[in-house]
Amino acid sequence: MASSGIAQAAGPASAPAKSAPAGSAPTGPAAGSAGADAIKKLPGKTFDSPADRTVTSPVPGEQAGQAAPAQGDTGTRKLSAVIGVGLHATAASAHGIDLETKLFPTDTSNLAVTIAWGDGTTSTFNTTVGGGGNDTRVTKHKYATVGVFDIKVTAKEASQGVQGSNQVTVGTLGAEFTPHTPTRVLDTRSGVGAAAAKVGARSTVALKIDGAAQIPVGAYAVVLNVTVTNADGPGHISVQPTKSSAENATTSNLNFTAGQTVPNLVVATVGNDGYVYLFNAGWQSVDLLADVTGYFTPQTASGYKSVTQSRVVDTRSGLGTAQGPVAGQSGFDVAIAGRNGVPYGVTAVALNLTVTNPQDAGHLTAYPSGQAAPTTSSVNFTAGQTVANAVIVPVSADGKVSIRNGSWHPADVVLDVVGYYTPTSRSALVPVGVPVRLLDTRVPDGNRPAAPVPARGYFVLGLEGDTTTPEVDGWVLNTTVTNTKGPGFLSVDPDPNYWSNYQNGNAVVPNRPVSSTLNWTAGATVPNVAQTSGGKGGIVDFWNQGWEDADLLVDLLGYYESN
Repeated sequence: MASSGIAQAAGPASAPAKSAPAGSAPTGPAAGSAGADAIKKLPGKTFDSPADRTVTSPVPGEQAGQAAPAQGDTGTRKLSAVIGVGLHATAASAHGIDLETKLFPTDTSNLAVTIAWGDGTTSTFNTTVGGGGNDTRVTKHKYATVGVFDIKVTAKEASQGVQGSNQVTVGTLGAEFTPHTPTRVLDTRSGVGAAAAKVGARSTVALKIDGAAQIPVGAYAVVLNVTVTNADGPGHISVQPTKSSAENATTSNLNFTAGQTVPNLVVATVGNDGYVYLFNAGWQSVDLLADVTGYFTPQTASGYKSVTQSRVVDTRSGLGTAQGPVAGQSGFDVAIAGRNGVPYGVTAVALNLTVTNPQDAGHLTAYPSGQAAPTTSSVNFTAGQTVANAVIVPVSADGKVSIRNGSWHPADVVLDVVGYYTPTSRSALVPVGVPVRLLDTRVPDGNRPAAPVPARGYFVLGLEGDTTTPEVDGWVLNTTVTNTKGPGFLSVDPDPNYWSNYQNGNAVVPNRPVSSTLNWTAGATVPNVAQTSGGKGGIVDFWNQGWEDADLLVDLLGYYESN
């Protein structure tokens, strides 16, 4: 039976990639390893306080010798030596900081060095440095929480009664999630967040994030449901942290054709100026909408936890709610907490929301239960379409979310859970800034030729190299399927193997998943965000569940890390 729509039972410049021998599978698989190399190339945040900022002072309780007044001395006593302390810190992981200290004493000195990390913990070491020389070393530290910390380094020379100290303020790479009631922050049709005018061809909209709605200044990333509508021609939209990166992007967040209304979830890095930039890469004008559902800050809030993608609602079978299409202008509540691996006490949930069999055009909205339905949309559709969109939805205190059919006619609804956010989860988002293309099957890469994902086959993407201890707990990937010859759907699932199993030819064939990440028809180009773990070996499988070959693009938006 040909695949059309979602599974009934359950449902774009390329980074370097290494090919691997394909394991046995229904039609393959194809395989590539790109994520590990891509992540190694991502720039970390750096923080500096040069040695000329060192404050030299007497060691408390010690007798200093007589010399000319030294930097930082109050003039009430003279110091026998000056110690320079230079600091260079790199945010190396979600919670980790690598601190380089460089010590410059004016005389040969026996130094006792203390690093106060700003979280109540310290590290110490001793060193002897000759006059005119320096001691340079890197000390690693893992913070228990994300945040901004003041690191102070003090080097003491007890025999001379002098010490030098310097400090630097650092921020972790990781950020935790705060849910936000779905709120429209951009609508070019009415002038919300930008001028009330269509976005012209090859034009950019600057959307202020800092201080918008209830988003605080300093957010690392924001969760937006971006929708294009009233498109006068085909094209795609790129969402980036700077105007330059948006206008020169080699990746896209959503694709559209003339007349379409297309939404897609975007986890967008906020630029240093507090804005994100939406670029219309098409040659005709469009209207753009954006609804915020949450944001990530370097403050303790809610961490992320991946779960095996599973179905919680299917109105066709009566799973999770009443059986039968959801009537127009009505909705239902669904219990999320306490089932499918989602605990009680979650603040938000990551879902894949799908509409199928709609009798007319309309939209679905997902929001916390017990609240009035917001004037935002999560999925837009026309009659007969099957459309999926990732959503991150705040969960009410009773552990439920609400789904509303905004059409005037009935439609079936399918809901899959992929992860959740809770104050007890440690994994924090590391946004990559400018999205990174991990895979484009249209382009040859290393030993991998250009070739679509075969019908009923899957592509294996190694995201952390050959490891048995993955450091990433969840991946935020924008997937796009194009050059489709017939209907089908894409499934994204953790792989059960290690990368070495594929290299050695002894990989086991993964079980075919039955959930869908995105759905397509012949000739369509369809994107959707997938949040997924990489299994025990940091590997993700992308399944073409259609009966015709299709090309696949995968872009990295960020990842969740607990270290």
